[in-house]
Amino acid sequence: MPAARITILVVDDEPQIRRVVKHALEDSSTRVLEAANARAGLDIAAAERPDLIVLDLGLPDGNGEDVTRELRGWTQAPILVLSARHSDAEKVALFDAGGDDYVTKPFSPAELKARVRALLRRAMTAAADGATKIVREDLVIDLEKRAVKLGGSPVHVTPIEWDLLVALATHAGRVMTHQQLFTAVWRGRDHGDAQQYLRVYVAHLRRKLEADPVRPRFIFTIPAVGYRFGP
Repeated sequence: MPAARITILVVDDEPQIRRVVKHALEDSSTRVLEAANARAGLDIAAAERPDLIVLDLGLPDGNGEDVTRELRGWTQAPILVLSARHSDAEKVALFDAGGDDYVTKPFSPAELKARVRALLRRAMTAAADGATKIVREDLVIDLEKRAVKLGGSPVHVTPIEWDLLVALATHAGRVMTHQQLFTAVWRGRDHGDAQQYLRVYVAHLRRKLEADPVRPRFIFTIPAVGYRFGP
């Protein structure tokens, strides 16, 4: 029995962009659906349940942030945002709304394909039934036992360090904003400086997990936005 094809939805009002994306991504194992505006994109997403959504930030009948937030109400499919805008504030807002990755126009089809592959890999890993361990190279995070091992040796982490590591590792490959992490770890308390709190605890984790904290293997800083676990 042939394997099911991956379905990708492209929501962009520029026909030439949709053509480029379709040409880059469609093959014998992947079908690409198209929508020219927000409403059509939401309707197709609801009907077809795509495995991944490529979404333009500026649409004639809505903006990508609102569409992302609406999609996140009922689907966990990765959302890759395309935009000609470059501001950090817009990127942060998009990630806070639930976006998974961000590519600025003009973009390289090869880079787009690589980012899509990475998002699909992460989604498939997250969907694996009964997964209780996260393994990255010689780092093992046992979610059931609340234990961390590096190179086979136990690593002691504090409760806050554990919550921060789990929040990052369970979203491996996805940029997590300062506010998303602050909410996950400090349970949404509205006092304190999120960036400063995170800077301190990320530094603690790096000292425990990274052979060279200046050149990390596991926890990467995304300037002005947040952090990412994994490649």
